[in-house]
Amino acid sequence: HVQLVESGGGSVQAGGSLRLSCAFDAYTPANVRMAWFRQAPGKEREGVASLASDGSSIYANSLKGRFTISQDNAKNTVYLQMNSLKPEDTAMYYCAVRVSGFLSPWYYDTTYTYWGQGTQVTVS
Repeated sequence: HVQLVESGGGSVQAGGSLRLSCAFDAYTPANVRMAWFRQAPGKEREGVASLASDGSSIYANSLKGRFTISQDNAKNTVYLQMNSLKPEDTAMYYCAVRVSGFLSPWYYDTTYTYWGQGTQVTVS
């Protein structure tokens, strides 16, 4: 069982920045894909960014250039740096993990096995 704990959410004005953190336990297998999703009220959960076990990253097209996903293996943490935030970025943000090798696209949330509790981001 993989435990994920998100932090770093909060309220920020439009144009500001936030960095979300997702701490995972040391027993997380190396061959996994990690991802950030978000869900706004009344909307479906959508993929934000993902990091493969080889270190490659991929982003939702609409967010490319503003968001950056990264990982610090020494700290067992995945980050989501969010810049130039907009009110439409307001959502609950979740960290998720799935085993590598899935043929399904990275943004298919049903393919992820482990989820954090989420952290709220509000942009006004």
